[in-house]
Amino acid sequence: MFQFFRKFFQSKIGLAVTFAFLGLIAFAFASSDVANTGTFGGVAGGDRVAVVGDRKVSTAELSRAASTALDQARRDNPNLTMEEFVAAGGLDQTLNRMLDRYAIAEYARSIGLRAGENLVNSEIVNIPQFRGPSGAFDQNVYRAALQQVGLTDAVFRADLADGLLAQQILQPTTANATIPTGIARQYASLFRERRTGSIAFLPSAAFAPEGEASNAQLQSYYNENRSRYVRPERRIIRYVTFGPDAIAEQAAPTEAEITRYYRENEEEFAAREERSFTQVIASSQAAARSIASAVAGGQSLAQAAQAAGLRTTTVDPSTKAEIEATANEAVAKAYFAAGEGSLTTPARGNLGWYVARVEDISSQSGRTLAQAREDIAATVRQQKTNRLLSDLSAEIENSLADGVSLTDLAEELELEVQTTRPVVADGSIYGTPGERVPDAVAPAVETAFQMVESEPQIAEVTRGEEFLIFEVSRITESATAPFAEIRDRLVRDWRIVQGQRAARAAADRVLARMNGETDLPAAVRSLDTSVPPPEAVSLTREELARLREQRVPPPLALFFSMAQGTQKKLEAENSTGYYVVSLNEIIPGQLEQSDPLVAQAQTQLGQAIEQEYQQQLVTAMRNSQGVEINQAAVEAVRRQLIGEN
Repeated sequence: MFQFFRKFFQSKIGLAVTFAFLGLIAFAFASSDVANTGTFGGVAGGDRVAVVGDRKVSTAELSRAASTALDQARRDNPNLTMEEFVAAGGLDQTLNRMLDRYAIAEYARSIGLRAGENLVNSEIVNIPQFRGPSGAFDQNVYRAALQQVGLTDAVFRADLADGLLAQQILQPTTANATIPTGIARQYASLFRERRTGSIAFLPSAAFAPEGEASNAQLQSYYNENRSRYVRPERRIIRYVTFGPDAIAEQAAPTEAEITRYYRENEEEFAAREERSFTQVIASSQAAARSIASAVAGGQSLAQAAQAAGLRTTTVDPSTKAEIEATANEAVAKAYFAAGEGSLTTPARGNLGWYVARVEDISSQSGRTLAQAREDIAATVRQQKTNRLLSDLSAEIENSLADGVSLTDLAEELELEVQTTRPVVADGSIYGTPGERVPDAVAPAVETAFQMVESEPQIAEVTRGEEFLIFEVSRITESATAPFAEIRDRLVRDWRIVQGQRAARAAADRVLARMNGETDLPAAVRSLDTSVPPPEAVSLTREELARLREQRVPPPLALFFSMAQGTQKKLEAENSTGYYVVSLNEIIPGQLEQSDPLVAQAQTQLGQAIEQEYQQQLVTAMRNSQGVEINQAAVEAVRRQLIGEN
């Protein structure tokens, strides 16, 4: 409940860095994403955008971080462009986050804090993105993930260490911040205050001119508002789709193919043993042996690991070959030499020394060709389907390059050509609200708006399952709608605009009469136009909070931001009229000594204070380390990102 109240008194100081531990790990991985922005080694203004203490921040780092921040913002706004992101301050915010983070790490190191190899290793093996099919950390997956985002192991470890240092220095200094009960009570009492007054609505329709508008009036309005009547570019798309059904007969597996697959994959059908483990990875043989000794002495593996400053991880059922692939041969040998419930002998692997408890052992008997035939047939069919579809799509692509038309291809493939109605760039059907292009066409809309007419292309809609051959058959350019075609709409809009202007003037007259000591109902009755009578309002913030699942009406929001004895006007949405809001009295809220609202206020305002403390601490650390920004280099990155270079 108090969360609603807090929105009225929110701190304006936002937290520049996400300090939650897992958030830091995620940022450490995501902030180094690679964008196709080029190399900034020779960018105008130098290759350093800032220096934090002795640490330099390169133009390439800022460019990558800005590209990643844009990708994250696109989760909420898929159409956001880099130009819009930069114009809204996204680049500056990204740079500030980087400088804050580096300042924290540099300050932490200056006072002796460390994020050692053991701690970094322990966190790496627990990052979900680095787990293989068995659910355990996979060295190959780890390397591939870093390679995908253009990172080296050393750079990633350094980035992760920065996040761990931030955790060490920020959490103890800002945890459990509280505010005095007296202050919390004062704020909480505002939640119970009652406001009384009234709200009048002056609808624009009541003030709209009567009779028909003249052609001269409409033409003048049309000329002044041409941009409101611009029709978007529309395109008609012709297309056919095909998938596995097109090559179903050719993809049927033969007996020879099934037998060959069985012979070539004998290991897949042989007897196998899988084991699940709880493991810990130490940095040295001595540390691993110490953990094993502690377990032998009666401690659990988790307790022994915690005492050494490490954490255990769970390895899902895996074969010996899978363990060997994720660790190495020595670890796999040790893991499969111990009995169920036993501790393995410490063995050196890719990340350190491995010790594990064998949690479960399961064995699976082998299968004969007859027993595996159905599964093999399905696998062979899928393999042939993928290959045949790939070959067919390549043939179609070559045919399109040779100038074969969509109609001819459809006839050859015995497919029916379908045609959309006019489509706009976001995939919706022009003139039909809520209707969109078919799902099969949706992924191709963006490309279709970059094509010329009658030049078909092929696209894979669903990998290995559905393909689309499409072309643009007609393009209608964006333009202002002709006057004659939208005359009825112009009449309606002109009346709304004229009525809205008159409603505003009427609201001003009402306010003027109220300044002469007339109350709102009397002032409204004095108007020449008949409008609904004002509605009396008597609400507390607590009652208003019950609307939290809905949108608080704008006049009520204004009502709760006004001073006692004041009146204000507010334009209604969509030019539907004007509100006149009058606040007569504010009655202070009363709280019992044990009212739970006070505790809620302490908790939630305490969280805001934690954020304030964190920001102040980060600012102090920045000042301590010294931050210099090369504005010329920042501007060069800005121009590069928006394509001005």
